[in-house]
Amino acid sequence: MATPSGRGRPPHDDILTPAEWRVVHAVKHGMTSREIAARRGISVDAVKYHVANALAKLRLANRKALRHWHQPPKQSALKLKETTVNAPTTLGPIGQISRSVRNIKEAQAWYGTVLGIPHLYTFGKLAFFDCSGTRLMLTAEAEVASLESTLYLRVADIAAAHDNLRSRGVEFINAPHMIHKHADGTEEWMAFFKDPEGRTLAIMSQVAQ
Repeated sequence: MATPSGRGRPPHDDILTPAEWRVVHAVKHGMTSREIAARRGISVDAVKYHVANALAKLRLANRKALRHWHQPPKQSALKLKETTVNAPTTLGPIGQISRSVRNIKEAQAWYGTVLGIPHLYTFGKLAFFDCSGTRLMLTAEAEVASLESTLYLRVADIAAAHDNLRSRGVEFINAPHMIHKHADGTEEWMAFFKDPEGRTLAIMSQVAQ
């Protein structure tokens, strides 16, 4: 039976629906179904439903395979960006450093008011500051970690850099994935990997619409 005109969900011309893309990006970022549900304001069952649909559409076996699958959304700025073939990958300068804090409001006041570091934006338990071009990310955690900070290295083309570094034997934890889209349409893309001691680093790229 044909669907009456004007009823039902609008068709999507991409491999995944917008809701599925949001969940897939979160899965690739290492978030659990419960964490995704809390962040997106949906049920855990809804998250699992979107993951199952994505796995079926992409013909992937499990969440582990999904974390290493890479393809940007059709209307993504990264997809529309012209790629330079065989361009050399250059790492640096450092784009972002993360630190854990006990209370995000207290930390935001201390870093912003006491230290005078320019505050960029805050959402949820994350606060960002501009350290003369290097971004500082503060994350509220129940227990403040004493481990070394994660280093985030800027690259011009995150997809090409990911492929290039993998070909050199770099062990990636996940494929490039969008972690946030700003109000002006700028997309934040990241992919995490390990150094020889097993510590985490990341390549990152901001892609404007």
